[in-house]
Amino acid sequence: MKVLANDGISPSGIKSLEKGGFEVITTKVAQEQVANFINANQVSVILVRSATKVRRDIIDNCPSLKIIGRGGVGMDNIDVTYAREKGIHVINTPASSSESVAELVFAHLFSGVRFLHDANRNMPLEGDTNFDGLKKAYANGIELRGKTLGIIGFGRIGQAVAKMALGLGMKVIASDKYVGEAVIRVDFYNGQFINVDIVTEPMEDLLKHSDFVTLHVPAQDGYVIGREEFNTMKNGVGIVNAARGGVIDEVALIEALDEGKVLFAGLDVFENEPTPEIKILMHPNISLTPHIGAATEEAQDRIGTELAEQIISLLKTEK
Repeated sequence: MKVLANDGISPSGIKSLEKGGFEVITTKVAQEQVANFINANQVSVILVRSATKVRRDIIDNCPSLKIIGRGGVGMDNIDVTYAREKGIHVINTPASSSESVAELVFAHLFSGVRFLHDANRNMPLEGDTNFDGLKKAYANGIELRGKTLGIIGFGRIGQAVAKMALGLGMKVIASDKYVGEAVIRVDFYNGQFINVDIVTEPMEDLLKHSDFVTLHVPAQDGYVIGREEFNTMKNGVGIVNAARGGVIDEVALIEALDEGKVLFAGLDVFENEPTPEIKILMHPNISLTPHIGAATEEAQDRIGTELAEQIISLLKTEK
């Protein structure tokens, strides 16, 4: 059986699949050619990340397709219910990238509170002529320790963020429509650990009391954070979105940044991917990354191996 890993797969995932008797194709096929490629090569499994979309046209026109796999958590680029109605397995790897996304959240938080995103733009331009001026401009940093982090969406990634925040000495507030409470285990050296019980709260309370806000929710029909929510937040709040583009109203975000309501934002995802708005890209108070939350070697190894294990388990009786 053939597996098309159209958005790539780790060497460990390829090795596991080949060991299981599958042929892995890593050719990058353009979106409009995916269905033709699947049919021409009798592909049984297509694996995607965020770039490739598997909609009804592919599902309807590719009778050889048995599994659609998403390397990561969200599956909004796949017509999941429709595929399952057609007898196609749809799988993902919800636990594999949690720590990587959580670390990127803190990369953006540290960048924001110490102006690293802006300093890294200006030091190459002015570092030799305006060193003292830049030193003064970036002198009002903020510590994360002791501050309150509001986590909107308290699934696996939100809980991984909470663990890191607690390890840094932050206070944590969480809000989630479906998770009422969670026990966060924070591990230390030599087998020592502490358990922290966190009960989720209404989002309005989270917005009022948080010094920093981070979102970990799936794609939504509307905005989770818009003008009203920004108005509810503390003055000088920092906000990070490493979840999905479109959960923050970017027009309202720019307004809040320009008014000083929001001190900084860290964005890994955007309303218009892969062509984010120029006002977002050029704003001096936004730390930017190009949708790389799960893009670590460790996470990709886990994703590839986990996908391989699921595929082998589902199809071993059919081979």
